[in-house]
Amino acid sequence: MTIVTRFPPSPTGFMHIGTARTGLFNWLFAKHHNGKMRFRIEDTDRARHSEEAVEAIINGLKWLGIDWDGDIISQYACGARHAEIAHELVKRGEAYYCYCTPEELDKMREEAKAAGRITFYDRRWRDSKETPPAGIKPVIRIKAPLTGERIVHDEVQGEVKVAAEQLDDFIIMRSDGVATYMLAVVVDDHDMGVTHVIRGDDHLNNTFRQNVIYEAMGWDIPVYAHLPLILGPDGAKLSKRHGATGVEEYRDLGYLPEAMRNYLLRLCWSHGDDEIISTEQAIEWFSLEGIGKSPARFDFDKLNFVNAHYLKIADNGRLVDLTMDILKRGGHPLSPHTEKYLLAAMDELKTRAKTLVGLAEDARIYWMTGDTITMDEKAAAQMDDAGKDVVRKIAEELKKLNDFTAAGIENTCKAFAEANGLKLGKVMMPLRAALTGTTSSPSLFHAIEILGVDEVLRRISKME
Repeated sequence: MTIVTRFPPSPTGFMHIGTARTGLFNWLFAKHHNGKMRFRIEDTDRARHSEEAVEAIINGLKWLGIDWDGDIISQYACGARHAEIAHELVKRGEAYYCYCTPEELDKMREEAKAAGRITFYDRRWRDSKETPPAGIKPVIRIKAPLTGERIVHDEVQGEVKVAAEQLDDFIIMRSDGVATYMLAVVVDDHDMGVTHVIRGDDHLNNTFRQNVIYEAMGWDIPVYAHLPLILGPDGAKLSKRHGATGVEEYRDLGYLPEAMRNYLLRLCWSHGDDEIISTEQAIEWFSLEGIGKSPARFDFDKLNFVNAHYLKIADNGRLVDLTMDILKRGGHPLSPHTEKYLLAAMDELKTRAKTLVGLAEDARIYWMTGDTITMDEKAAAQMDDAGKDVVRKIAEELKKLNDFTAAGIENTCKAFAEANGLKLGKVMMPLRAALTGTTSSPSLFHAIEILGVDEVLRRISKME
C-alpha cells in the first residue's frame, strides 16, 4: 500500500504556524514511507475565499521547502462529484431530503432548549412518508446512527468514544446544491486515495461525523492522527498578540526555512533529547508514535537558538543574498561595495546573529554609504572635541600603515593609545562612532581592514 497524506488548507488568510506544522508532519510522514502528499485547497466558502491567501499558502510551503505530489486540487471544482455522492447516499437509504424551513428549525431548537434536550434537528423527515411541500428546495441529511457507541482509533489521542446520541442527522448538501464541509472532505479524501489524515485536534469531533459517511458509502476509513494545539508562551492559544503567527512573517523577520522546519518539527514531536534535527534526519526518524498528546508552547528564545545554529552553518554567499534582500526591502541606501564587504565579513557576522534581520543591522558598518553618517545618541556623545581630535590623529596613523590588516590596525591603535596615555577604549569608541554612527559593531579592527583605508578615511572626513 502506498501511503498518501494530504495538506488541505482553507484560503481565507495567511498560513498560520499551526497550518505549516500540519503540512510539515504530513510531508515528513509521506517522505518517511516513500509515499505521497497531496495538496488540496478547501475553497468551497466562496464568500471568504481569497486568491491572495492561496498564493500566500503556496509561497509559504515553497519557502519552507515542502513540496507535494500531483496538481493542486480545488475542492470547489469538485462540486459535481460531491453532489453525485450526496444523491447516491439518498438512493442507498443512507441519507434523505429534508424540507424544514428555517422558521421550523428555529422553533425546534427553542422547544428542545426549553425542555432541556439537545438542540438537534428532530429527524422529522428521516423516515417520513409525507408529500414534500411545494416551493421548498430540500437539503440532504445523513442518517446518523441512533444507538450504540462510536469509536475513533487515533494514532495520537488513542481510542476516543462518543455516544451515538451525540450525533445529529447533519446536513451533507445545502438547498443550493453545494456540499457541506463534512461531505466534501470525505469525498475528496477518498477520491485522492488518502490513507492517513494528519490534522489538528480541533477536527477530532468532525471525525465521528465523517466516519458515518465513510461507512454509508462502504469506503475504507483512513488512519487518523490529531495533533495537539500550539499555544503561546503564556499557555493561551497562539495569536497575533504573541507576535508573528504567519509563516511569511517569520521569513521577513529573518528566520531560515531549515530552522523553521526544525523548530516546527519539535512542536509536539520528539526524538529522544535531540533539538537540532536536519531535514534528512527528520525524514528518517519521523513517526506518528513520536507525537505527544499535550499542547506545545511556542518558545521564541528556542526558535532563536535553532535559527542561530543554522545561520552559523549556512553558506556565506546565500546569507549575503538574503541579507541584501532584507536591506533592499527596508529601503536602505546601500554602498556600492555592500555585497563585497558582507561576503568578507560574513564568517564573523553569522556567528553573532540570531536572525537575518539582526545580522543586517549588525552589518550596518558594511552597507551604509558613509555620505551622511547619522549618529545615535550614544555615538554623538563620543564625538565631542576630544573624540574628534582622537579620530583625526588615528586617521593620520592609518594613512601611514603598510600592514593594513586587522592585526596591523590593532597594533597601530594600541600604540597610539599608549603613546597618548589613553585607554584603548578611548580610542576605539570615537573611531567606531565616526565610522558607523553607533557604539556597537562587529570587530572594528576586522571591519576597518574590510572597508579599506580609502573608505575609512572618506568616512572620517565626513564627521565634521
